[in-house]
Amino acid sequence: MLKLKVRLVDIESGGKSVALVNKDDAAELGVHTTDRVNIERDAKKQTFMVEVTKNMMRPGELGLLDNPFDNEEALDGKIVTVESAKTPSSSGYIKKRLLGTKLSSEEITEIINDVVYSRLSDIEAVFFMASCYNNEFSEEELTALAGAMVSAGRTLSFPGKDVVSKHCIGGVPGNRTTMIVVPILVAAGLTVPKTSARAISSPAGTADVMEVLCSVEHTIDKVSFIVNKVGGCIVWNGAVSLSPADDKLNQLRYPLRLDPRPFLLASILSKKKAEGAKKVLIDIPVARGGKVDNEEEGRTLASQFISLGVKLGLEVEVVLTAGDHPIGNGIGPALEAADVLMVLEGKQEAPLDLRQKAINLAGLILEMAGKAPRGEGEIMAEEILFSGRALSKFQEIVHAQGGKASVASADVSFGKHKQRILADADCTVFGFNNNQITKIARSAGAPKNKGAGIYLFVKRGTKVKKGEPFYEIYSEQKEKLDFAVAVAKEDNGIVMERSVLGIVGGAGIG
Repeated sequence: MLKLKVRLVDIESGGKSVALVNKDDAAELGVHTTDRVNIERDAKKQTFMVEVTKNMMRPGELGLLDNPFDNEEALDGKIVTVESAKTPSSSGYIKKRLLGTKLSSEEITEIINDVVYSRLSDIEAVFFMASCYNNEFSEEELTALAGAMVSAGRTLSFPGKDVVSKHCIGGVPGNRTTMIVVPILVAAGLTVPKTSARAISSPAGTADVMEVLCSVEHTIDKVSFIVNKVGGCIVWNGAVSLSPADDKLNQLRYPLRLDPRPFLLASILSKKKAEGAKKVLIDIPVARGGKVDNEEEGRTLASQFISLGVKLGLEVEVVLTAGDHPIGNGIGPALEAADVLMVLEGKQEAPLDLRQKAINLAGLILEMAGKAPRGEGEIMAEEILFSGRALSKFQEIVHAQGGKASVASADVSFGKHKQRILADADCTVFGFNNNQITKIARSAGAPKNKGAGIYLFVKRGTKVKKGEPFYEIYSEQKEKLDFAVAVAKEDNGIVMERSVLGIVGGAGIG
C-alpha cells in the first residue's frame, strides 16, 4: 500500500479507468502493466488498470486518465491510497470458457458488469468474445449475454404506446433507410425511440448522417422527453448508455475485425430491448464477401434473431435484402443526408432504390404493428411518404433534437474540393466492390469530415460511354481529395462489363 499524489493527465482514455504508475512505485506495489490497483480517498474506492511508466510519472505521483471521485479539480494534487487489487473472478470465468466449459447466467452477468466498470482489461474482454469461435454459445448463454447487456445500462419505457424499432446489421454503403422509415412510422401513430451507431469502418453511420442536421448526443432523460413530445428520435446510442457493455465491446472488436455471431445478436437485440421496443424488424443484407455471405447463412442468422427475441420478450421479424451494391447515390454523412431529404421531399432526382427500400421496410413494420393489413403496409407507407406527412414529422424530430425546424436538402453542403472519376471506355456497370467504394470515401475524409464522400451517377446495369462519370469524390481538404483520387485510380470500385472484352476494370480522372 502506498500514498501517492494525484496528477490528472489530459489524455483521452476511451472510457477506460487507467492509472499511470512510476516503475519504482509499481515495483513496490508488486504490479505490472494491465494489473489492477484500488485507489481510495475519503472512504471511496475504485479499481483502475495499471500502465507502468518510466518517465511520465515521478516516484510518488499517480497519473489518472479518468477521475473516480466527484470533483475533478479538487482531486488534482491530492493524496490517495493505492494498493494492489485482486484479479476479478470474471477473469477466471473467461479462462474457464476458453477451456470449453459453459458459463452460468450469473457468471456471464459478472463478466459484463466488469466490462462496464473497467475491471477487466481489454485483452480479457477480447478473449471472452473470441471464446465463442472454438466453443459455441449455448442458447442459455446467449440469452444471459443479451439480458446482462440490458441490465448493465439504463432503459427507456413508454407505457401504453406501440413502440417499434428496426436495425440493419450493416455492410452496405449508403443505405440510410432509418431516417426515412422512422418518420413514416411516427406519422402513422407509432412510437420509435431509435438509437443508432456512428461509423466504425464505414463512410457513415446513421448517427453521423443525422448529425449533419441536428444534435444526436442527448441524455436518456432528454431522449425520453423528445420521444414523448414528437413520437420518435434518431440519436447516437453511445450518448444514451442503453447498453454500455456493447459500446465497449464494439470498440475492441474492430481492430481484429472480430464478428462473433453471439455478440452480434446480443448487441442488436439488447439495444432494442433497452429502447423499450416491443416489435423489431431486422434487415440482413446478403452479399458474397459481406457480413452475411449467402442466403442460407442469412436464414440461419434470421432464425437466431427470432429465437433470441422470443426469450427477451420481443416480436422479431427479419428481411433478407441485397447487400452487393450501395443503396442511394450519396456515400458519406452530408451526401447521405441530402439523399434522405430528397426522398422525403419527393424530389424527382431522389434515389429510387433508397426510397423503395425504405417503403418496403416501413410497410413491414406497419403490418407487424397492426397499422396495416398484411400485404398492404407498403401502400400505407407510400401514401404517408408522398403526402408529405413523413417530411413534416422528420422536421419535427430534427427540430426537437436541436436542428432547423424547416430543414431541407438545399441546406446541405458538400466538401468544396471535388473530382469526377470517368470511364476509360464504353461499358455497362456490372456491379460494385463495396469495400473499395468504402475505402475511397473514407480516404476523402468521411465520416469525420461531414462533407466528404462519393456521389454515384451509376447503378448496376447503367450503360456508360467513355469519358462519362461513374461518380464524383468530395472532400473538405485538397490533400485528402488527392489521396482518394489516387486510391480510385488503383481500383475505382466499379465492376464493368464491356461488350467485347468481358468484365474488366478501369477509370480515368476528370
